[in-house]
Amino acid sequence: QVQLVESGGGLVQPGGSLRLSCVVSGLTFRQAAFAWYRQAPGKHRDLVANIFSDYNTWYADHGKGRFTISRDNAKNTVNLQMNNLKPEDTGVYYCRQYGTSAWGQGTQVTVSS
Repeated sequence: QVQLVESGGGLVQPGGSLRLSCVVSGLTFRQAAFAWYRQAPGKHRDLVANIFSDYNTWYADHGKGRFTISRDNAKNTVNLQMNNLKPEDTGVYYCRQYGTSAWGQGTQVTVSS
């Protein structure tokens, strides 16, 4: 059974940074693709970034230049470094094994002064 556990969310002021982490178990990590999604209050869950087994990445327009997704195959971990955060980045961030129904429980990010 695949399990994904996110951490690293919190309250940060505009312009600040957060690093989200997702520890994955129950699969051959290095062969899998992963993604981060965001669900803002009252809105759909949207794709933020993903990373494939060959380390190729993709970013939604709102995160380009500010967010960096990475993976550590030795630690079965997927990270999302978020810089220059804006109030509109507020939401619950979810880690997902990309293309499957395996999701984490989410971590709350609040950007507010």
